[in-house]
Amino acid sequence: MFLAAMCFVYFAKAFQGGYMKSSITQIERRFDIPSSLIGFIDGSFEIGNLLVIAFVSYFGAKLHRPRLIGAGCLIMAMGSFITAAPHFFQGLYKYETTVSHISASNGTESILPCLTNGSLSCMCSCAFVFVECEKAASSSLWLYVFLGNMLRGIGETPVMPLGLSYLDDFSRAENTALYMALIQTVGIMGPMFGYMLGSFCAKLYVDIGAVDLDTITINHKDSRWVGAWWLGFLLTGGVMLLAGIPFWFLPKSLHKQGETETEKKSNVVEGEQDCFIPDNNKHSNAPDKPGPVSMAALAKDFLPSLKKLFSNAVYMILIITATVQVNGFVGLVTFQPKYMEQTYGQSASRAIFLIGVSNLPAVALGIVTGGFIMKKFKLKILETSKFCITASLLGFSALLVQYFLQCDNSEVAGLTVSYQGAPEVSYQQYTLISQCNMACSCSLKHWDPICASNGLTYASPCLAGCQTSTGRGKEMVFQNCTCIGDSPFPYANMSAVLGQCPRKSDCDYMFKFYMAVAVIGSFFPACAATPSYIILLRSINPELKSLALGVHILLIRTLGAIPPAIYFGALIDRTCLKWGTKQCGGRGACRIYDSIAFRLVNLQWHFQNHFFIFVVGFQEVCRRPLFLRRKHAVVNGNW
Repeated sequence: MFLAAMCFVYFAKAFQGGYMKSSITQIERRFDIPSSLIGFIDGSFEIGNLLVIAFVSYFGAKLHRPRLIGAGCLIMAMGSFITAAPHFFQGLYKYETTVSHISASNGTESILPCLTNGSLSCMCSCAFVFVECEKAASSSLWLYVFLGNMLRGIGETPVMPLGLSYLDDFSRAENTALYMALIQTVGIMGPMFGYMLGSFCAKLYVDIGAVDLDTITINHKDSRWVGAWWLGFLLTGGVMLLAGIPFWFLPKSLHKQGETETEKKSNVVEGEQDCFIPDNNKHSNAPDKPGPVSMAALAKDFLPSLKKLFSNAVYMILIITATVQVNGFVGLVTFQPKYMEQTYGQSASRAIFLIGVSNLPAVALGIVTGGFIMKKFKLKILETSKFCITASLLGFSALLVQYFLQCDNSEVAGLTVSYQGAPEVSYQQYTLISQCNMACSCSLKHWDPICASNGLTYASPCLAGCQTSTGRGKEMVFQNCTCIGDSPFPYANMSAVLGQCPRKSDCDYMFKFYMAVAVIGSFFPACAATPSYIILLRSINPELKSLALGVHILLIRTLGAIPPAIYFGALIDRTCLKWGTKQCGGRGACRIYDSIAFRLVNLQWHFQNHFFIFVVGFQEVCRRPLFLRRKHAVVNGNW
């Protein structure tokens, strides 16, 4: 019963986390915030976990562990509902556009792009901007997303340290690895469903049901598109409520798995619920349990327990390597959909879907494989550590291959190529002005891309020098675009349609190789997940299991999970070529990146992290097997 409940709650919390990761881009666009700030919001989960993890791990082991997990599920559900709340307080989403609409007698819309930005645009839209400016102040509602995500982190705190220690206390030692692999495998299905839900919601317009979709001039492939990000948080919150119900009905303790009836009466399972500070003397054979320990006594023993834990060299090595590894993993997972979107020209919904159906199943298979190898070959601790290093090395090799799988920048006149078609990356806005559009007095702040018949993308119809247009909504066609005629590329006519031009066909071919390598790169590091937990559990005293797991999570999330999303997001922001503009002015979310610089930042980040892991792992684990010095701390004595 407890194993089934743990599988369900691992699925539910991973379902929430996966959906949050898949919605990062949508939230960034909805609130018009940079990647560094969205990284800070994403890190609020770890901040919430950080606030209570040490105390829950330590004091929670003496309390009713299943009920604490149930209470955590309730808090996580509340966090999801609060995260979705800003949608119901904000007005309708107004994406930036540079065109003004003039109704024609035939029922269509006549748009004069080259004129509207100079004079007519201001007359028609300035009053609207001032009216909407107060509503734009609601962009600070991202604080609700921050708070909701933090509550999710607080609620998730009891699940892993208390749940896994409870399982390890009352299951056979030889079955622990298999049970953990099963829990983690079911848990990894959560992100799969979370990413698929995120892909579905990303295709739905954010204000679906409240606006006429025929009037929307952008589609889900546009960098200004915002999906129904709020919808998934309502669903994941409901699932988490259901996941917490079984824990309210589970007992405080169970009988040790595999004991006979006689042993159950004569033996007492001494686990974390009995003591924290290990006694140097051997335990007596007296069947009587010690009396209940007061909270004051527990508090008094807290610092000595921490001192004993940090004096364990093996434990500290595991902390260091895991922190660096998580550092790279968080940066990758948080911004991988954006990386696929900007580097390979994929839509946000397709990138999210592919991660959910390819990368995450590979991770699940890797976790199962690692647990199976541990049980099948009965690896000793030193052999297990070498297995983990080998798996990480293979994952690093796959990452190295990705360096050669690149696509050229999307061809945008004035940003990645000149108006004459020569490759020329520019981070300056004045390069958007050319002789062909100088008379139009175009705005350089807005992003309203069109795809011309010559294959070039222009930042706006005005910057393409377009004089007239026909059609309405997504079917709008701009005509007599002077800049198209000035380019050396062959063109059928001087017209353009809404949206960016698609990437070249060889980029789609390269993307298939990237996905194959990414799947391999996800599988091998995942093989080391379960063995690394076994190393952790077997290298510490049994009385400190919950505290060790809790501190392990605390340090990893403090040093490995919170900072990388923030400063990796800041590094990504430095590769932005064109920033969006908020309704009240000011810089909004990035619309297009220098994909080559983005790729180099992404790969350099992971190369540095993997190199550090190999140095520490090889020197401290393979050449100097410190595990042999901690033999007295091993539970089953199997080395």
